[in-house]
Parts: sequence; structure tokens; C-alpha cells
Amino acid sequence: TKLDLLNNLVTKVDHLVIGGGMANTFLAAKGIDVGKSLCEHDLAETARTILASAETAGCEIILPTDVVIAWEFAANTKHETVAADACPADAMIFDAGPDTVAYINKVIDGAKTLIMNGPLGVFELEPFHKGTFAMLDEIAKQTAAGALVSVGGGGDTVASINASGHGSDFTYVSTAGGAFLEWMEGKELPGVAALG
Repeated sequence: TKLDLLNNLVTKVDHLVIGGGMANTFLAAKGIDVGKSLCEHDLAETARTILASAETAGCEIILPTDVVIAWEFAANTKHETVAADACPADAMIFDAGPDTVAYINKVIDGAKTLIMNGPLGVFELEPFHKGTFAMLDEIAKQTAAGALVSVGGGGDTVASINASGHGSDFTYVSTAGGAFLEWMEGKELPGVAALG
């Protein structure tokens, strides 16, 4: 699972951005009400363990500090940007807010390698694509400048990269979702092992 991946990555990376539905699980694990947002409350303890492991390893976990919320799952519906801890009980978090994205982009500016597995929000619905697309713009800019090696993997990741117009702007893009995660976890891939 992605949580297994995160537990493995916190000992190997300096910064770990958590967005999308997984961010809601981590926010809830920290005691923040995420309203009716997609959230795996049963994984709260696992999320807290990952947060503690990251702190011990010196890995900064970046969670949304502001979020874009709405009351219905639809494009161009009424929406607001609020602090991450101010989501009303009847609303849902659909994207990272502009302050969060600005901070993520600042971290990207200082990075040498970036691995992306998943969008920041519901990029398929306007205007909830803005956080993901702004981050992808920055990744593309830094990659084009030769300052960043960028790797993207997984179905939603590839779809968001293509939807943003950056399909050819990453150093490498993998369409293998599950295999990409297993590779990231450090697991042996049967197809690769057979070649060896």
C-alpha cells in the first residue's frame, strides 16, 4: 500500500509531500476535522507512526496548511479556501490551497530529485486541478532548467501530468502503478529479477 511506501521513504528522503485523500487521513490522525472528505480513519494509528518515524529520521512531512473545500463533488461548484483545520463538518477537501502549493514549490526549487506518485487534489474537476497543475508547472520548470531529476509513476499521476500539458516534461514517467510502488518500497520485481 501507499502507507507501506511512506514508511519506507521517510528514512530515505528529506521532504515528503502528502496530498489528496491520503493527506486527509494524516490530518485526521493529527486530530483535525476533515468533514466529509475521503479519509481512512482506521489508518490513523499507522499515519501517526509514519509521522513519528519521519521526525526521528529528519524527514519533513509536508501536509496541507490550507485547503480548497466544497460541499458537492462537481466541477465548478461553490468552493472556498480555508485553513486545513477549518474544514466545516458538511464540506469536503478537494485540493491543496495556494499557501500549501507555494511552500511545496519552494521545496521543489531546492530539490535535486523528485518522485511523484499521486496528485494533490481532485485534478479531474475544475477548479480543483489548480494545486496539482501549479506544482507540475514548477516541476516542469526545474526539470527543463536541468536543476531537477523528476520521476512520476502511477495511473493518476500520469493522468494529471498529461492533463496539465507536461506529458513530456518529466525526466521519466512510469505507467506502472502497483509495480512502481513496489519498486519504490524496495521490493524485488519478478520481471526484473527474471532478467538478472
